[in-house]
Amino acid sequence: MTEQTISIERMDEVIDIFGSFDENMRFVEDELNVKVTNRDNELKISGEPENVMLAVRTIEGLLSLNARGESPNLQSVRYVIGLVREGREKELDEVARDVLCVTARGKPIKPKTVGQKKYVDAILNNTITIGVGPAGTGKTYLAVAAAVSAFRDKKVSRIILTRPAIEAGEKLGFLPGDMQSKVDPYLRPLYDGLFEMFGAEGYAKHLERGNIEVAPLAYMRGRTLDDSFIILDEAQNTSREQMKMFLTRIGFGSRVVITGDITQIDLPADKVSGLKDAIRVLEGIDDIAICNLTSRDVVRHVLVQKIINAYEKFEKANKPLIGRPVDRRRRGR
Repeated sequence: MTEQTISIERMDEVIDIFGSFDENMRFVEDELNVKVTNRDNELKISGEPENVMLAVRTIEGLLSLNARGESPNLQSVRYVIGLVREGREKELDEVARDVLCVTARGKPIKPKTVGQKKYVDAILNNTITIGVGPAGTGKTYLAVAAAVSAFRDKKVSRIILTRPAIEAGEKLGFLPGDMQSKVDPYLRPLYDGLFEMFGAEGYAKHLERGNIEVAPLAYMRGRTLDDSFIILDEAQNTSREQMKMFLTRIGFGSRVVITGDITQIDLPADKVSGLKDAIRVLEGIDDIAICNLTSRDVVRHVLVQKIINAYEKFEKANKPLIGRPVDRRRRGR
């Protein structure tokens, strides 16, 4: 057994990193098999030498995040522990350092993981960025934030957000209303991000002026999009032809972000995903970045990360069974 001490300058730092009802520090104790005690602005960590070393580096990482305005939660604690175990905690210095955008309510938007930081850097430094990853990794949200930032800085004159209107189990034709009413549910996540960044009044004003356009992918055909920040969301549900059509719409002064999750393709089995095809075709081309986010970059509820990992594990274990033809003779037995 060994013990190390970390000095804390302010009590509010302790409150922040310990979390609600000390849940963050209890997680550190359980995960690393150590005991953490707070006395007189000092944290005493006791346990086996290797575990104590990991705990000290984890707590120092949490303090570093907190100093940059990111109050740690269970998800971030789990993430920091993972980096520490891999000896990559120094990468935390780049996380949550730069503000990408500020919402209408004054909330700063920052990348919260190393993967997100690389994704944001790619968006800022390339004409086309392809962001691939599971739900909850901030692909669309960060892309919308980058678009709003570019628009506010007058780097582009309009924001165009688009999605393929592909049914995920439901039929578009059975939805009530006109065509716009039918496609609105598919575009709702894009609306939500814009509402948060601009506020309801700001969004309505820019929409009326034509500075913002939210439309199904089919509406992009035949156009040339100059001086625009264009986001194609749910790109895994584009066909090869749709993706090629979209990529050839790009005009002068425009920036493009394509996001998708290749594990959630809703296309018919005989259709090739335009996103998967584009990743193969465009890899290695200058000014096009391909970023792969993983379950470790999930910033939603910690259960989302567990669910994604569980599905990945199940699919790997059952890969030989997935896609195997059904023996019609055994139906009904």
